[in-house]
Order: sequence, then C-alpha cells, then structure tokens
Amino acid sequence: MQKAKVILDKEFVISQIDKRIYGSFIEHLGRAIYTGIYEPDHPSADEMGFRKDVIELVKALKVPIIRYPGGNFVSGYNWEDGIGPREQRPRRLELAWRSIESNEVGINEFIEWSKKVNSEVMMAINLGTRGIDSARNLVEYCNFHGGTYYSDLRKKHGYNEPHKIKVWNLGNEMDGEWQIGHKLAHEYGRLAREVAKVMKQIDPNIELVVCGSSGPKMPTFPEWERIVLEHTYDVVDYISLHYYANMPGSDFINLPKDPDLKSFIAKNLDMEEFIKTVISTIDYVKAVKRMKKDINISFDEWNVWYHSFEKDKNIEPWQVAPPILEEDYIFADALLVGCMIMTLLRHADRIKIACLAQLINVLAPITTVKGGIAYRQTIYYPFLHIANYGRGVVLLPKVNSPKYDSKLYTDVPILDTLVTYDEEENSISLFAVNRDTENDLLVEYQFRGFDGYKVIEQIVYESSDPYVGNTPEDPNRVVPHKIDTSKIDGNILEVLFPKFSWNVVRLKKFMG
Repeated sequence: MQKAKVILDKEFVISQIDKRIYGSFIEHLGRAIYTGIYEPDHPSADEMGFRKDVIELVKALKVPIIRYPGGNFVSGYNWEDGIGPREQRPRRLELAWRSIESNEVGINEFIEWSKKVNSEVMMAINLGTRGIDSARNLVEYCNFHGGTYYSDLRKKHGYNEPHKIKVWNLGNEMDGEWQIGHKLAHEYGRLAREVAKVMKQIDPNIELVVCGSSGPKMPTFPEWERIVLEHTYDVVDYISLHYYANMPGSDFINLPKDPDLKSFIAKNLDMEEFIKTVISTIDYVKAVKRMKKDINISFDEWNVWYHSFEKDKNIEPWQVAPPILEEDYIFADALLVGCMIMTLLRHADRIKIACLAQLINVLAPITTVKGGIAYRQTIYYPFLHIANYGRGVVLLPKVNSPKYDSKLYTDVPILDTLVTYDEEENSISLFAVNRDTENDLLVEYQFRGFDGYKVIEQIVYESSDPYVGNTPEDPNRVVPHKIDTSKIDGNILEVLFPKFSWNVVRLKKFMG
C-alpha cells in the first residue's frame, strides 16, 4: 500500500467558489431537447410537455446556470423561429448537425424549464449567419421592460416581465472551420466588439463571454485569444474555453483494444496547461492595454467524449432529434470527470463559470429512454457530489503523493485531491481520486487552523471493472456507497482510498 500526505491551512485560500462553476449546457442537438427535457406524450410530462423525471434528476445536481441554445447550433439559428404560437413556427434544416429543427421549444419555453430546475439561463447569440441587429433585438426581447417593439412582442407572447438574462455568449467556437460563419480572429474580434457595445447599451448589467479557442490543439491557439482580447478587452467580462478528453487510441473506434487507463485518468493535466496558458494570455493583453480590470474564464464546454464516434457515422441525416453524440459512459470516465472538475476548482480565482457539456442525452450525465425511464450515467455521481458539497472557498493544498509514468505523461500524482471549506456551515468537503489501478492509497490530511471537526460522511465510488457503465436495463449497476475507512485525531485525518476510485469525505464542527 502506498501513502500520501496533504497539508491544508485555514488561511491559505485559492478563492471563493462562484456557484456558476457547476453549470451545464443544453443545445438543440440530437435528443437533448426533444425526448430529453421535452416529451409531451411521456407519462411523466407536465402541463408544458417537460419530463418531470428529468426535472428531478437535474434538480438534484443543483445546476445554477445552463448555456442555451448552442453550441454549433446557434451559429445558424434564427431566434425568432422559436417564439410565438407553436403552430406558426417554421421547421428548418439545421446544418450544424444535419437535422430537422421543429422549433417546438424556443427561448420562452426553455426559460420556463430552467425555472423548474432552479437554474438561470446563459444565452448564446448567433454570430455565424447573423450579427448586431439580431443580437440587439434579442436582448430587447428578453431584458427590456416594455414600450418597444420587441419587448412588447414578448408581452404579447405571455411574458409581461423581462427574463433578465444576465450572462450572454458572443457566438460559439468561431475559431473552428466547422462553424457556420467561421471567422478569422481579427474578423471575429471586431464583430464581437461592436455587438457587445450595442448589447450593453440596451442592458448595462449583462455579462458577456467572448469566444476563446475550441481546444488547446487548435492551430490558432493561443494567438486567437490574444487578437480577440485586444479587440474586446474593455467591453467583455469573460473568455470561453472548451475541452473534451478521450481515451488514448479511441479517435475512430469505441474503445481501443488495449486501453491506456493510466494515461486516460491523467488527461486533466492537459486541461490544466490549457487553463494556465489562457490566463497568461489574458494577463498579457491586460498589461499591453494598461487595463485595471481582470477578464475571467467561462469554461463553458467540458467533458469526456469518445464513445459515440463510430455510432454517429451511421446516423441518417435530416431527422428530428436523431440519437447522436450519445455517450454510454463507463466507470473510468466518471473518475476523469471528477479530476476535471477538481481542475476547474483549483483555478476558482479565474474560472467563474463552467458548463458540463451537456446535460441530457448528448454527452450527458442523464440519459432518457423515449417513453421510458431516465437514468444516471456514471459521470453523474462525481458532478453530483462536488456540486452539492463543494461550497465556500477552495483551500490551497500542499500535496505529497507518489507518482507514476504512463505512455503519454510523466510524474503523474497518484492522488488528485481538492478540499473546500464552508465557514457558514462549519463544514469541510474533501474530494479525491486514487489513480492507482492496482493498489489502495492511505492518505493523511493535516488541517491547520481547524479544530474540533468530525467525519460525518464518507462516500466511495468504485468498480471491479472500469469498463462497465449504467444501462436502461441495469441503471444502478455502478453507484456510490458509504464506507468508513477514516479516523480523525485532533486535526489529523487518516483515510484509505480504494484503488481506482472517486472519494468524498465530509467533516463538520458542531457548535455548543
């Protein structure tokens, strides 16, 4: 058995956690909307056609903000198609995903659904086929109080009060050749600046997210960030990052014949370098432009993605809600998702918004069966735990962990861990992944400045087979369970983490 040690101090804080770091994403893509959140004929459907079983699973995640309506979809979307009487809405060819969009669900319906799951909407605008005019009209429709054409049109559609949408994406992945209306960095930067100016004229209280790179392997990275921010630094609040991890060797098949788990579970190290480079680029532009304000990060697409590559090749185009990008997640994916969200939180001083992509059916923690059940994929559980218990501030740890080398990485810490402290609740939440595929790990946590804390719960997520997942036939095949392998003596916590596992330890100090 190997051992690790972690030292934490009450005064050593990375940042207060912005709860929006636990956000998610729903796009008009595949079955995310239709037979995902919306299925009027489903036994659990409410008066608006939304599946109540899905609503309950989303509410449990406590997702505070949801990005909508895209994604690639937004770059060809006319938002006006999704408002007004349903029977008058057009059916459109949706070019991003080669589907038919019925427009049964639009902005107003999605805002209603978001209220049902206790979430705000992060609205994306089309800067692919459209621009300034469409953007200003949409902000007026959503956020202006009344007495103008578009605000009164909203009232006519049954929404007397403004939607008051706070956060807006200025397009999506505009650096990508695959994007409808793809632009060069200076082209996009100029357009984004002018759009931002008119949007903030209508509503000065909104926050704007400008498009960053679609991933660290983009040939334009990080020059894209530099050029775009040189155009927009003074008029935007965040720059976006997107990152998807896949199993080494799985680019064109569902799983490699010899999976490299040791490299796979370390993929968040690439994400870490991506974040550091973008922060450096932001701060370079800040210095060059002699600015005082900080631009922060909206990491508004992140997840594991590789299972559906082969299946998606066989999907017939021009269907309504085709089953595309539907990942059948395995247990190993859940551990990497846990590592990825801990990586985001380690940069909570600069990452204020993040969106697990996506939420229902498409690259999602929740999968539905049309007319049938909704169930939790393996990645649901780490996100559930950290979104529910990772509150307050992130502590800066000193970690001494054994390391290993893999085919892709060297000096990978076996222990990946993160600790949050909620002063109001007098609680500490400890999250950890034991990357070792063969051995348990004994870890000593030393809490300096924390006295009188007791363990109230220990949760472990483990599986004897890292390649299995949950299915409609067996939706609870891989679920977390509670154990007690911890002991606390004063401010020293000793805890045993099983091999290749996700772990949560919650501590609380009871007053009086």
